[in-house]
This record gives sequence, C-alpha cells and structure tokens, in this order.
Amino acid sequence: MHPSLPLSPAAARRRAILLIVVAAALFSVAGACVKAVRDGLPLAEVVLGRNLFAVPVLLWLVRRDGGLAALATRNPGLHLIRMTTGLIGMAGAFYGYARLPLASVTALGFTMPLFLTLLSVPLLGERVGLRRGAAVLTGFGGVLLMALPGGALGGEGLAMLAVLAGALAWALSMITIRRMGAAGESNATIVLWFALGATLVSALFCLPVWQWPTGPQWALLVATGIVSALGQVMMTEAYRRGEASLLAPFEYSAILWTSLLGGVLWGELPDGWGLLGIAVLIGSGLYIWHREVTLGLRR
Repeated sequence: MHPSLPLSPAAARRRAILLIVVAAALFSVAGACVKAVRDGLPLAEVVLGRNLFAVPVLLWLVRRDGGLAALATRNPGLHLIRMTTGLIGMAGAFYGYARLPLASVTALGFTMPLFLTLLSVPLLGERVGLRRGAAVLTGFGGVLLMALPGGALGGEGLAMLAVLAGALAWALSMITIRRMGAAGESNATIVLWFALGATLVSALFCLPVWQWPTGPQWALLVATGIVSALGQVMMTEAYRRGEASLLAPFEYSAILWTSLLGGVLWGELPDGWGLLGIAVLIGSGLYIWHREVTLGLRR
C-alpha cells in the first residue's frame, strides 16, 4: 500500500471550497429544522436542543485538538461575553426562522460583517475609509428594500429587528473571539467553553417554559444540534486548509440553499423587492470582503 500523497495547493483549495459550500448547506438544513420545530416549542427549548445535541460532535473536535485540557483559560470574562453575545445571536436568528422566509433570515444574517465593520472602529481602533463606509450604508439600504411593503419581510418588522439584533450580537461575539485569539486562547478552548456554557444557560431558561417535545420534535432538535455541529466542524476544516480571503465569498452560497429549501418546503418565493434587497446586501458584503483583502495585502 502506497502512502497517500499530499494534496497539491490547487487541490487543497478546491477541497477547502467544497467544505465551505457543504458547511453552508448544513447550516441551511439546521435552519430549516429550527423553522419546522419552532411552531410548537418555546424559543429557549430550541436553543437548548441546538446546543445540547451539538456537544458530542464538538467534544470530538476538542479531543482531537487537545482534549479537556482546553478548559484551562486565563480569560473567563471574555468567554462570558462570547457566550452571552453568541446566545443572543442564536436566539435572534431562531426567532426569525419561525416568522420570516428562510432565505430572508439568512440574508439578514449577512449584516454581521456590516456591524463588524462599524464596531471595529470604537472597539478595535480600526479605521473605516469612505468606500467601506459607503458599502455599509448600501448594505443597510438593502435591508430597507427587504422591509418595504410587499418585500421579502412583509409586515414582520419585529422579527426583522430580532434577526438584526442577533447579527449585531454575532458581530460583538466575533470581536470577542478576535480578542481571545490575540490573548492566546486556542480554537478548542473557545469552542468548548461556548458549547458547555450555552447548554447550561439555555437549560436554565427552559425551566419555567418547558414543554415536553413529541417524537418528531425530538428528532428535529437532535438534527438541529448535530447538523449545526457538523457544519461548524467542516467550516473549521475549510479554514484550516484554505485562505480566508479565498473562502469567505463561498459562505454566501447559503442563500442558494435556503432559497431552495424554503421554496420546496414552505413555498417561500421572495418577490422583486425582496430579491433586490438580498442582492444589494450580498453585494455590499462582498465589497467589504474585497476591501479587507486588498487592505490586508497592502499592509
């Protein structure tokens, strides 16, 4: 038996792109599971299911990268902030899944890079030039197009605000992860603390509102956790194999997957305003990514 040959750089990039696209598809399936189960269960219970049933898969990832020794940390405060903002982001998206088209929630989630660009000025001391600032404003203009009467979001203003608040929380979570990385925390440590902490906190929120799930609801909760965790593992593997500047645009393939799932399962077909808003939002996000890559190369 001949030993396996290392992949060529081109083959490694192709595999990383494939992993990103599959991860986006898995996250889309998880979103569809949340949408299907949210009609009959409290929000806190769905958040618990997503976190609890993701733990076994994430523990495998942590075991590969150092084991339970990853619990050792010098930054418990930052982990607490990361857990809080991550849970708020998750709750905002899950609230939106029950009331908005699947693709619209995904598109609104892509406001996270816009919020991240804005927050990087006061929190990270970064400078945002005129072109990136204009791209941020354009992206939020796309959100307004989606919210127009007859647009993809229709009259569900509260759900739209919840998803946007969740995206803002995810941006704060990403900034916290950057700070933890700069402080020397490993990926395994960050993943393990969030998985265990989020499970405990969401379980506490479930106590006053608990409803015993039916068999199909249990299946959807288990699927949400496992599929989300597998998507996270694949995305991690992709970024280990390929450059972020190459892979980031392929995350937007989630729009295609959620549009397909929403159309087939719920007959969700956004009209012209909704499609225009999604296109503007994605275009602004891709431009910000392009500027980040360009500025990084110059530095």
